[in-house]
Amino acid sequence: MNFTDSHCHLDFNEFSQDLKEILKQCDGCGIHRCIIPSIAPNNWQKVLDLSLQNNNQLNLYAALGIHPWFLNELSNGDLAALTTKVKQNKANIVAIGEAGIDGKIAEQHDNLDKQHHFFDYQLTLANQENLPIIVHHRRSHQHITPLLKQHSLAKGGIIHAFSGSYQQAKQYIDLGFKLGIGGTITYPRAKKTINAIKRLPLSSLVLETDAPAMPLSGFQGETNSPLRIVDVFKALTEIRAESVEKIAEQIELNVNDIFNCV
Repeated sequence: MNFTDSHCHLDFNEFSQDLKEILKQCDGCGIHRCIIPSIAPNNWQKVLDLSLQNNNQLNLYAALGIHPWFLNELSNGDLAALTTKVKQNKANIVAIGEAGIDGKIAEQHDNLDKQHHFFDYQLTLANQENLPIIVHHRRSHQHITPLLKQHSLAKGGIIHAFSGSYQQAKQYIDLGFKLGIGGTITYPRAKKTINAIKRLPLSSLVLETDAPAMPLSGFQGETNSPLRIVDVFKALTEIRAESVEKIAEQIELNVNDIFNCV
């Protein structure tokens, strides 16, 4: 079986010492693709450089965007720079992102309007460049869904780290998005999300670790890595009724359906 980590930040400092070894181990575990979303202008080039590395059978793919946590000091000039960077590197990126709206951050920094503006801009860019988008959301479903409806992205994208209800999930799926499923489903207390994942079409799901963040149950206190995608997959197989082989096959087809990285 092959696996894809559809969301991991391999450019982060946590991986600076042992990235080569981790990638080697991933290759040995059947993990053949990792999508690396960027978060701000200062890491666009590092993400691009990683995606151009030769890692045997493991392929790394870049996404370029501006995360809602990191836009306070940014301006419209940075959005223009993102457009330029995307156009210059169109052949080497598979998505816009990580972009979105974070309600908790908006409360802390009173910047909901700015987050809305930056997300709206990146949705427009995704449509202009015919790319999917990787969406960060937290306490922001009511802000994100109207924008997704308004832009009606031809390529859709991924709702990163989905942890909502079945009704919320259906809204995203109906808008052409797939759901990023990660460490949340390894926690028994996440009953609402687990029950939603049981009921949703298998064709709407992709796997992710969000490494080095979002630890899995049983691995708290450890740095997360793409190697944990196998544990996320195992948790998913315990939730779903389909065979292990069917789940593995369909998840890979789902990734192919979003990203141009077959």
